[in-house]
Amino acid sequence: MNKPEPTVYIVDDDEAVRNSLVWLVSSVKLPAIAYGSADELLDSLSPGTTGCILIDVRMPGISGLQLQEILKERAPGLAVIIVTAHADVPMAIRAMKAGAVDFIEKPFNDQHVIELISKAMEKSADAYRKADRTGEMRENFKTLTSRETQVFERIITGRPNKVIAAELSLSEKTIEIHRAKVMRKMQAKSFAELVAMATRLQLDKETS
Repeated sequence: MNKPEPTVYIVDDDEAVRNSLVWLVSSVKLPAIAYGSADELLDSLSPGTTGCILIDVRMPGISGLQLQEILKERAPGLAVIIVTAHADVPMAIRAMKAGAVDFIEKPFNDQHVIELISKAMEKSADAYRKADRTGEMRENFKTLTSRETQVFERIITGRPNKVIAAELSLSEKTIEIHRAKVMRKMQAKSFAELVAMATRLQLDKETS
């Protein structure tokens, strides 16, 4: 997976606010792109976009909260910061409950904005790393044979080798061999790590 360049996106219908935020972000050597509406952003948004986005909570057309919901599907790698006037704080709190990193009030303090952007960029990077690792695990899982998959699905439930052997009509020695292959192919260093992988891959439901 080629990592896209993390960028700070700004969506605000107030040109003065947009220009101020672009200048501020650029002053700390981060790429910044500003849009005057949600539609402008959505028209240019690329798959796999990462970084953070500052969204004015009240805009003509698609509102900040509506845009936040759209981005959950279109750009889940973007960490959201809500920009709000004092009277809209309850709305900003709603946005945080919906997953926004934080909110800033106009007029904003430059240092506070930079700190929040840094926090949001790190959250985006963490989400990207997690998605990247999950993709790698899925590819590793595809290399398992059907028999290894059967063993994998059973060992993560805590079944002893003896029980798995009886269920699959195999010897315990054969189960041990398959178990070792599963650990190697999945690149798991411990049983606990293998269980965590299964949870990420949603394989943690007990096999009947």
